Amino acid sequence: MFVSKSMTQKVITLERDASIFEAQELMFKNRVRHIPVVDNDNILIGIVTDRDIRTAMPYDLFKDPENAAARNSVTCLKVRDIMTINPITIQPTHTIQDALLMILKQKVGAFPVVDDKHQLKGIISVRDLLRAFANVLGIGQPGTLLGIIAKEKVGQLKIIVDAITAKNISIGSILVARYWEKDKRAVFPYLLTNNVGPIKRDLQALGYTLIDPMDWCLDEIPK
Repeated sequence: MFVSKSMTQKVITLERDASIFEAQELMFKNRVRHIPVVDNDNILIGIVTDRDIRTAMPYDLFKDPENAAARNSVTCLKVRDIMTINPITIQPTHTIQDALLMILKQKVGAFPVVDDKHQLKGIISVRDLLRAFANVLGIGQPGTLLGIIAKEKVGQLKIIVDAITAKNISIGSILVARYWEKDKRAVFPYLLTNNVGPIKRDLQALGYTLIDPMDWCLDEIPK
């Protein structure tokens, strides 16, 4: 799936000469934490975040929003004074996997999406990625996630799928992940049913070990 299909296309933007109070109000009103800054030709020149605003605001203003002295001390500040210039961007033709890896590597919450001319086309955030992966995995539909330990061997996935479909159970998605034991893989089929007792018994009869997906996730978290 491409970024162009998952990004937020109707992007709220700011001009560089907007005040930080305007930026703060836009974020609060629209429930966003990142606002791209563009010029008159919609060319991306920066990005401002809620953290930028919090850093710029004096502590006294947080304690008392009506504190005139504190407010006056930052009235002259503009978005251009606090924004990140030339932020890291991503293109519409990148995949959501690319976007996820970039967010993990760069440790940011969103990327502006630009074309070859650096014109803003959208923004993709962690929220957008979560929604995209939920759609890909089919977990928006009622069902049950199973955890199965299989040998790292050609044909294992087919055996599992055949066993599931033999029970007339529809599969929303299947994720295959690494496992900490050598020559094994963890298989996570999302089944579009809550009646999984019979298929669990069949899989165990075929020699597979079933695990709780949550236990696997917790074990994968770095200590």
